Amino acid sequence: MTLRVSMFLSSLAITQWVMAQASFVTDDRVAVFYPAQYDASLHQPSPIFEREPAAINPLPSDWQVRPKFSEHDGKTVATINIEEGTDLYGTGEVTGPLRRNGRTVGLWNIDTPAYGVDNGTHLYQSHPWVMGVRKDGSAFGIIADNTWKQSIKTADREVTFESEGPAFRVVVIERNDPKELMQALVDLTGTMELPPLWSLGYQQCRFSYHPDTRVKEIADTLRYHKIPTDVIWMDIHYMDSYKIFTFHPQEFPNPKELNDYLHQKNLKAVYMIDPGVKVEPGYFVDDQGTAGDFWVKDKDGKPFVGNVWPGPCHFPDFTRPEVRTWWATLYKDYMATGIDGVWNDMNEPSVFGGPDGTMPVDNWHKGGDGVAAGPHARFHNVFGLNMVRASRQGLLLANPQKRPFILSRSNFLGGHRYAATWTGDNLSSVEQMKLSVPMTLTLGLSGQPFNGPDIGGFCESATGDLVAQWTAMGVFFPFVRNHTIDGSVNQEPWAFTPEVLNACRTAIERRYILMPYIYTAFREASVDGMPVMRPLFMADAKDLSLRGEDQAFLLGGDLMITPRWAENVAQPNGGTWQIVDLSTLNSKLSTPKSDKYQAELRQRPGSVIPVANLAQSTTEMTTDSLTLFVCLDAEAKAQGQLYEDEGDGFSYREGNYALSTLKASLDKKILTVSVCQTEGTMSKPERSLRIAYVKNGKVQYSAWQKGNQASMKVKK
Repeated sequence: MTLRVSMFLSSLAITQWVMAQASFVTDDRVAVFYPAQYDASLHQPSPIFEREPAAINPLPSDWQVRPKFSEHDGKTVATINIEEGTDLYGTGEVTGPLRRNGRTVGLWNIDTPAYGVDNGTHLYQSHPWVMGVRKDGSAFGIIADNTWKQSIKTADREVTFESEGPAFRVVVIERNDPKELMQALVDLTGTMELPPLWSLGYQQCRFSYHPDTRVKEIADTLRYHKIPTDVIWMDIHYMDSYKIFTFHPQEFPNPKELNDYLHQKNLKAVYMIDPGVKVEPGYFVDDQGTAGDFWVKDKDGKPFVGNVWPGPCHFPDFTRPEVRTWWATLYKDYMATGIDGVWNDMNEPSVFGGPDGTMPVDNWHKGGDGVAAGPHARFHNVFGLNMVRASRQGLLLANPQKRPFILSRSNFLGGHRYAATWTGDNLSSVEQMKLSVPMTLTLGLSGQPFNGPDIGGFCESATGDLVAQWTAMGVFFPFVRNHTIDGSVNQEPWAFTPEVLNACRTAIERRYILMPYIYTAFREASVDGMPVMRPLFMADAKDLSLRGEDQAFLLGGDLMITPRWAENVAQPNGGTWQIVDLSTLNSKLSTPKSDKYQAELRQRPGSVIPVANLAQSTTEMTTDSLTLFVCLDAEAKAQGQLYEDEGDGFSYREGNYALSTLKASLDKKILTVSVCQTEGTMSKPERSLRIAYVKNGKVQYSAWQKGNQASMKVKK
């Protein structure tokens, strides 16, 4: 008789069911392992999963990846033996190499300014997830469904999760290759929502640009130097005494006028909102939170008070649905000033002088919506996730016709559903620049596709050479923002030498002409969870030479990026990917004769990459004129995709988009490329197309041709 148990049992029923260790598997090769003494009320509903495995069968006897549960020195432990020769990846926000074998990662979100290599294994986010890729290219994923403080240890033959909390369940996913595994992960955790197009552009930030005249000066200078840009950011100095949802009466007296000024220049404005609410009678946010009894409590049941930028602060208890709803209402008037996006920072939460720089673990959260009340020890790692969940609710309430954009410093596995992320307060150093590649790749492999570092580095002062190098590489990351700390040297592209300015502008222009391809990659991430920025081994999971490559990387599936500083880079498919020179695309592109910074681009054989004409913002970008870069495979064919929609709003959910297949073939020296819409109801006007035929490091261009097909005679 086949045993089937619903995952939607009550907490008590599950606890009774697993008095002895139990394990089950779904019909699509997802296994769930319960230890003895598992108490679902201490873990569920899980913040990780958008969809619990619906029905469970007995685990087959040949299932390979199985945890063993134990207790050791008061800690609960899950140990998983793995096959020899397995390469391990994931583990979330960490410094170090892409390949994670032989590493220990601490999962306890803390404010870690100026982190380096040695302390970069214990940062602002927690992702209890390990990906394993066997020698044959098959892949598995391990999730420790546990928000309590824990660590991940990865040896060559063993993965261990060690927790200071109660016994937790482990979920194991088996798939044929890493791509299928990423798709299976988001099938459980949910996909990233499609972000607004403007959030994929270049972004300029500082801690802080103030007063408002300085913000306008930055906007004017960006446009004067013709540096394509979409966003300027406001750090905490825009606030009145660092009180959230307020504006400094002297420095930012009319935020709507400032935001209108930016909008006239096709720039968006993103402003910071921290979780700490200044304790001050008469301050409307503190008054409302106190009247509603919305604060996190200390061990004695009184509202907890901790110091952050404003001084003594209260902290919303985001585990409570009524608190999240209240928090959401705060955004309506705030966003009405013309703010486009929100930056949630300090949300580990950071508490100056607190234990580990945060709240005491015996603080108390009330929970709700099926989440039992419990100590901060349980909810600490998901404080940031619950905050951005509430903030997203607020942005949708304020602007229901716009896609929310939220950037968060703290998060947890599954939090990609609510916010993008950046890698926190890194250092302005060559070492950190190089480490940002595997760091960004690892976050992508941990289910967070929209992420990136502060370009140029945040802490300390960058040199012009470092900013140029980092920008030339960083423009191919998912999130692209130049940001630096208060008191450092100016870090804008024009702050150094004409050479640095030209190098940065050239790099940023490369991103903007590739925007149709990049937006298509983001759409793919929103559908099936594929990282926008990928490790080379995803081009061929069976090629062992690619497993440890973490200098070069893939942007989408068809473009390989090799930073100028990289050495001895592995090459997929025996080095057959073709070099692409974008500088020949348009005479208006910056093409300085001597540029030692730009990354090398290579295109996958058998691919078609759509690129646009240069624009100064995504608002100005059009896909009515497209250049199609064609790199043929051994059969003289190639194929690609192009996704188009309105760039904002949600009409795409009702079919108002266009997904087109790009096909190319060579017959008797005539190369023909067609654009055929295969999905969506969005109608496109007649296009102008141009072919860019890539071969042997050179590009041959056709003339511009009207319609959805173009052809050219290729040279030898």
